Amino acid sequence: MTNVRRRAEMFVEAERDGRLSARTTGDEREMLADFLAAQRTTLEMKCAGLQAELSRRSVAPSTLSLLGIVRHLAEVERRWFRCVLAGEDAPPLFVSEARPDHDFEGALPDPAVIAEAWEAWRAEVEFADRFVAGAPDLDIEGEDGWKGKVSLRWVLIHMVEEYARHNGHADLLRERIDGAIGV
Repeated sequence: MTNVRRRAEMFVEAERDGRLSARTTGDEREMLADFLAAQRTTLEMKCAGLQAELSRRSVAPSTLSLLGIVRHLAEVERRWFRCVLAGEDAPPLFVSEARPDHDFEGALPDPAVIAEAWEAWRAEVEFADRFVAGAPDLDIEGEDGWKGKVSLRWVLIHMVEEYARHNGHADLLRERIDGAIGV
């Protein structure tokens, strides 16, 4: 008898998967925060147990890698929550006008680069979580040079979408690295 592998299998047993305990009714802010937390956890799970392999590129000429996704999402969290909604003058972490794709291009198999990426991502997630919890409501707004006025509600929905898109990439990247599949 062979072991059947299905893409719908879980990385961890369902009983231990905190992503499955998200609210299905109730407060909108808490539900949106739960969905975003589940997407963030999925990214961490897709990267779990890897070090230098995190920088492995998808296929030439793409610079897409798991580490690049972590660096990119640190930038995205910082931009929307810290800069746009909180109004902080926080410079980008990994990109610049001269190197707009350095979040992906600079994702190298160096332990210091890997540690810096996770540290930055966790700091931005922590800031975002504090900001969301402390906001008076989901209708607070920030001004964005790309989208114009945006509400906290829109940013949370956009962040779920952003993570979901990149977690799809992460599925394929992880499978390419070591064959791991699952939700």
